Amino acid sequence: MTPVSFAEAFRFWLKLGFISFGGPAGQIAIMHRELVEQRRWISERRFLHALNYCMLLPGPEAQQLATYIGWLMHRTWGGIVAGVLFVLPSLFILIALSWIYIAFGDVPLVAGLFYGIKPAVAAIVLQAVHRIGSRSLKKPSQAPLLWAIAVMSFVAIYVLKLPFPLIVGLAALTGWWGSRFAPDQFSSGGGHGAAQKDYGPALIDDDTPTPEHARFKSSRLAAVVGVGAVLWLLPIGVLCAWQGWSGTLTQMGWFFTKAALLTFGGAYAVLPYVYQGAVEHFQWLTGLQMMDGLALGETTPGPLIMVVAFVGFVGGWTKEVLGPDLLFAGAALAATVVTWFTFLPSFLFILAGGPMVESTHGKLHFTAPLTAITAAVVGVIASLALFFLAHIAIRPDVSQGWLARIDFFALGITVAAAVALLRFKRGVISVIVACALAGLVLRLSGWV
Repeated sequence: MTPVSFAEAFRFWLKLGFISFGGPAGQIAIMHRELVEQRRWISERRFLHALNYCMLLPGPEAQQLATYIGWLMHRTWGGIVAGVLFVLPSLFILIALSWIYIAFGDVPLVAGLFYGIKPAVAAIVLQAVHRIGSRSLKKPSQAPLLWAIAVMSFVAIYVLKLPFPLIVGLAALTGWWGSRFAPDQFSSGGGHGAAQKDYGPALIDDDTPTPEHARFKSSRLAAVVGVGAVLWLLPIGVLCAWQGWSGTLTQMGWFFTKAALLTFGGAYAVLPYVYQGAVEHFQWLTGLQMMDGLALGETTPGPLIMVVAFVGFVGGWTKEVLGPDLLFAGAALAATVVTWFTFLPSFLFILAGGPMVESTHGKLHFTAPLTAITAAVVGVIASLALFFLAHIAIRPDVSQGWLARIDFFALGITVAAAVALLRFKRGVISVIVACALAGLVLRLSGWV
């Protein structure tokens, strides 16, 4: 196949930064459709192998997956461009929306748009459960263990409220056991056997040799770790010298470094930690503002963890980090600082760990635990879809009986969006726009 030029890849990663709606599940589904099914830049098995690794890491798995594929195709700069463009449009959009939120407050127009967008997001996550599940799980008769892992993971996180790292660990142990006693169920890395034949050959195919830059070298690992340390120490040192260790920007840098390193399971797992620190400890914003920020994060492109940019913006505005005369500049600077320290570790994990992951391609003792983890994540994503549905379908302030508490309009929008996505294969953006307009009409008409 003809190699993909850096310019062509740049255009795609820029486009992805503007269309990556739906949280991590929806974003991974978009990348699968674009890169595996349509463009054939990477085979499904190699895509899932990279995804399995990213699922293990703290931080936004979709952004890390984009970084990984960009790095595999075009070396270090390819990974940096893919990862940065995945985040940058969202940062600019959230800074603008955060300013509108702070300056103008709650407006009926915005409330109506949000009313319609939330059901669309739920439908996008449902679509992602279907797409990712159908690719990472074999048929139940072929791999009952993988299906059991998915179902048990759903119960564990939704019913038993077990922590995500524990679920990942148990799934990995099951995969390791399965590689020894039931290798056939874990050998393919997921996906239906015929699916790959339908797609045709890929630029990075199942048997494509690992490129030279992606092979493990201890000297390269040391260089990446050294550069990463400098990129962390230099800005934190500047902030500390400027504002002191207790300064708002310095504390934001340190707090979100810990958030990036110490929390697993993607954005949904990190949000309770961010809430506890940003709202309760530092009081950069209120709990209500945090919830509004989450709504903005759910309805803008980019990783859901970009809600941290909203937290930084509101915190920088509230704490007047550049003084009362430069509120917007200080808030935008805080949002940028928070984004830098949140995403820096994600790049280092991929650029440092990618060669080791490539060296394990096709080795069952390593791929089987990761395949099991992917099955577990399908169950976790399904629990998130159910959480979204419950969140939009139940009215909290109605006391006229349980039927009156059900928001049938929101459920109707969700069903229509799901049908448009799954049955008629409509694009994500068109579905979101249509749902937003429907929500606006319902809200302005006084029906909801």
